[in-house]
Formats: sequence, C-alpha cells, structure tokens
Amino acid sequence: MLIIKDLYKTYGTVKALNGMSFHVNPGEMFGFVGSNGAGKTTAMRIILGVLSSDSGEVTWQDNPIDFAMRKEVGYMPEERGLYPRMKVGEQLIFLSQLHGDSFEKAKHDMEYWTEKLDIAHRRDDLVQTLSLGNQQRVQLAAALVSEPQLMVLDEPFSGLDPVAVDVMSEVLREKTREGVPVIFSSHQLDLVERLCDRVGIVSKGRIVSEGTIDDLRRTENPEYILVTPADSEARFDHLGVSTPSQVINENTMTRHLVGPPGFDGQQILRAALEFGPVYEFSPRKPHLEELFRDVVSTSSDRKDQQ
Repeated sequence: MLIIKDLYKTYGTVKALNGMSFHVNPGEMFGFVGSNGAGKTTAMRIILGVLSSDSGEVTWQDNPIDFAMRKEVGYMPEERGLYPRMKVGEQLIFLSQLHGDSFEKAKHDMEYWTEKLDIAHRRDDLVQTLSLGNQQRVQLAAALVSEPQLMVLDEPFSGLDPVAVDVMSEVLREKTREGVPVIFSSHQLDLVERLCDRVGIVSKGRIVSEGTIDDLRRTENPEYILVTPADSEARFDHLGVSTPSQVINENTMTRHLVGPPGFDGQQILRAALEFGPVYEFSPRKPHLEELFRDVVSTSSDRKDQQ
C-alpha cells in the first residue's frame, strides 16, 4: 500500500501542499483530480523523491521510499521526459537498464510494450518525429519497461485520441489486475469516473473529498429525472421537492428534481401521472464534474472565511 501522510510543501509564501494525506491500495486505480496549481504534481514528485517535503511522510509497503524502492516505481511526468533525438527502441532499452535490468531483459520488455501499445513499427524512429499521441504511448512504455510495482502517472491521457485512450486504459487495468497500485491525475473527469476505483479531489494542497465513485455521488437529498409531455402542468412543491433545472423541447419537458432527505420518489411519479403520461422517471446521481465543482467551490469558500 502507498500511504501519503500530512505532506506540507511551501515555496516562499505559496503553500503547494497543506496536509496532503491519502492512500492507494494494491491493485487499485486511484484518480487524483484538482484544478491547476492544486498540488497534484508536487505530491507526485515528492512520492518519487524528485522533491522533498517540508514535513510529512510517504511510505510504500510500510517503509519509507528510498532509492532502491524508487526503482520499482513507474513514473510518467506531465511534461514528456523523453530524449527527442533518440530512437524509440534504443531509448526504452536505455531507460530499462537505468532501473538495473540486463540488456536482454530490457530489449525483451521494450519489444513487448511497444507491441502492446501499438508503436512497434516506430521503434527505429526518433521520438521528435512522432505525433504527440505516439510520444505519449512511448512515455507510458517508459514507465512500464521496468515491470513497476507501483505506477504514478501525471496526466497520462493528455493529447490521446479515443483509440489510444482505450489502449492505455486496458494496459492500466492489466497492471491493477496484477495487483499494482496505479495513481493518475487527469482533468478528463469523465475518464476518471469510468476507470477509477477511488478518487481524491484536491484543492489548495490537500484532499477535500475522497472515496469510491458511488460514495462520492451519493447525496443526502435524493435526485430524479422526470420526462413528461411539454405541456404537463404537474407540480411538486407540496411534496417539498425543488426543481433546479427544467428543459422544454418541442414535445417533452425534462425536469431535474430534488427531494428532502429520506424522500420516497414514487410520490413524484404518482403526482405526475395525475396530469398525464410519464415518458421517463429515474433516480439521478451527480457526475464527478458536478461534484468536483461543488467540492472545490465549498473548499475555497471555507478557506477564504478562515
């Protein structure tokens, strides 16, 4: 297990990390999301030992991460850490050997991962001649060639087309199935929602909300989507139900309804049917993007009031 506990990091008057704490379980994909400048990259660099924290600790399998342990970490930086004038295959072999692998093993792993990531035909090409998407695939291969026991990826899906996203997603799932913890940051919240077992939302250098997608999407006030004819006169104020949004198209009206805690949604359905047909009625859970906005806004307001 990777454990990050009470990390603080200050640059002059700027608090990059302000008590950052979270953990990543074996075989778990952990999404690390937050606005630019929230502290994600700083935390990742401290995990890797590229930066040192002012205080706090990072442990991997109950031990502080040292130089030897860092050889077991596959790291993918947001800024591509590749040599642009070096051939793809030669570079991956070189990077694998830096982790202590023999040439034979490094060559085998290079061949395996370039095949897996569909860039085998570019092994003899210079990195600088590749598209941004293929450079991103090479960067992921560089994080994988040493058979990492922990993966830390900073914006790994940036610049990828949908096919490449699917390829990379399956590779990361394969690693988690092997028991490897994977932590990655991303601004593509729909992708985080689809892939991750748990998510940590970062604001102002600390985790402000953490849990599984289902946990984060669970709300105290139940929400519903109701679709009726556009001219429906159904009202729900008497039930204590609010209507945050309502959209009328040519023939239909779609309403987002929110009930009080413990509310029985069937009351909405029964009330709506008294005024005519109901085309759709279903529970609604907020998407990660909505949660992110709400949590970060709430955190910022709380910070400003202190």
